[in-house]
Amino acid sequence: MLYNEEHEAFRDAIRKMVQKHVAPIVADLEATDRFPAELVPVFGDMGLLQLWLPEEYGGPGGNLTLVCIAKEEIAKVSLAASTLCANNSISFILPILNHGTEEQKRKYLPLAAEGRLISAIAITEPQTGSDVSSLRTRAVRDGDDWVINGQKSWITWGADAHYAMVFARTSDEPGSKGISAFIVDTTTPGFRVGSKEHKMGRHGSPSHELLFEDMRVPADCLLGEEGQGFIACMKTLDLNRPTIAAGSLGLAQGALDAAVAYSKERQQFGKPVAHFQGLQFKLADMAIKVEVARNMLYNCAAEIDSGDHSRLNMLSSITKCFVTDMAMEVTTEAVQVLGAYGYSTEFPVERMMRDAKVNQIIEGTNEIHRMIIARRLLAA
Repeated sequence: MLYNEEHEAFRDAIRKMVQKHVAPIVADLEATDRFPAELVPVFGDMGLLQLWLPEEYGGPGGNLTLVCIAKEEIAKVSLAASTLCANNSISFILPILNHGTEEQKRKYLPLAAEGRLISAIAITEPQTGSDVSSLRTRAVRDGDDWVINGQKSWITWGADAHYAMVFARTSDEPGSKGISAFIVDTTTPGFRVGSKEHKMGRHGSPSHELLFEDMRVPADCLLGEEGQGFIACMKTLDLNRPTIAAGSLGLAQGALDAAVAYSKERQQFGKPVAHFQGLQFKLADMAIKVEVARNMLYNCAAEIDSGDHSRLNMLSSITKCFVTDMAMEVTTEAVQVLGAYGYSTEFPVERMMRDAKVNQIIEGTNEIHRMIIARRLLAA
């Protein structure tokens, strides 16, 4: 896909913001795994927190392509910071736009438009990962309220979110049929943040356990129809998977850039290591993979933005799977190019390699995505 002038101007603005606001705090985020609170007003003022919110609700009216451009550019420097970008679109804005009532849209979307709201999507549980239909968190109707009990794990921004989109079982129907979604204010009594997860990478986007103990929410917090939460969840995840790929693309490009710069400076046997054909071939292979992945991602985004969702499920799985696998390969090769320095925290590539791994796991493992792709192929 060829970027138009709007895309290039947007990318340039993101790049300048990243150098000014993100790059200086990367080391601290890596050391502390803290929530990057100082980025909230920066991202909010640029429209990055609410990028997918339509103009009619006060948003910037962005689309998947713009989300991917932003996340790619930020992830060249910090995958954690890129995760904050457009987070509200997936966990709050799109579910409400697609499945909410008019009252819910009027109540919640203007809050997102202010550019200060942080939200979380609470699906994963200790025994529920790729198999969303097996979740155990329970919501029981009691008069005009729902009472929710259960536990979620690995919830990104869970400790810092103002609202959480909580998925819970509301009936004993088998599989996904009994799952509903609820818009939950995190100040609600019975909502409690549990232990913090300690992760290999992506430090700066902290994940927590969330506990619901007789948490009572009004009936109008139910998103869409009762028992339709799984459908809302799957559509949201399908739209989000290309943005996961965008973060991985940024990681890979950042690692490639670091490897190229290092190879020009590092001297061995009296000349820069970039002069050795073996290393040149390695860099060339890395560049080929990055460029193929970039074209795949933005072709996917363009098709989805066109309104043609006939291949949404399969296309998003193909893109997420390929690009995240590519990033793991390229970041690992970048460590190899830098040798011992690649294994050192003095250079960013070891962090990029650790960060790359998580995107092969989240939003459905890549093994699950291969199953999705194969089933679509064999269904004809």
